[in-house]
Amino acid sequence: MNTNIHAMVRAFLVLVQTRWAQVSPREQRLVRGALALLLLALLWFVAVRPALATLRSAQSQGPQLRAQLQDMLQLQAQAQVLQAQPAAQTQDSKSLLEAALPTLGDTARMSISGDRASVTLEDSSADALAQWLTQARLNARARPLELHLTQSQGIWKGRIVLQLPSPAAP
Repeated sequence: MNTNIHAMVRAFLVLVQTRWAQVSPREQRLVRGALALLLLALLWFVAVRPALATLRSAQSQGPQLRAQLQDMLQLQAQAQVLQAQPAAQTQDSKSLLEAALPTLGDTARMSISGDRASVTLEDSSADALAQWLTQARLNARARPLELHLTQSQGIWKGRIVLQLPSPAAP
């Protein structure tokens, strides 16, 4: 099968060479020019044009990417500060969460069971919720496990379950 294909390719090449020898020099120049033009068009559409489009989009995305980098660097700095803090005790975390609870408003309630705290929200603003979550994460070292929240006209209602830090080993 393989030799059959090779024989067919050789026969085709011989046919092309024979036909090429019969074509006038002027026609050969025209065919070469057409092939060169076709090759240039192929090079343009496959290599140059996509590269130029990528370059243009990269230039327009530069400021956005720099802003994202700055955000990532700030988050990295926050993570390093958190890692440098001594391990929080569960009791400390509970008291810090309770102290921060008024941030959410008068209707927020919290119940603690073991190493989990469940907070029920009624009519909390987005700013108050964001501030309280930041305090819970940074000060009490609590991690959100579940969020069941609904928002209506900037007011948040629902339940948040937080994981408190594990008690330190003696």
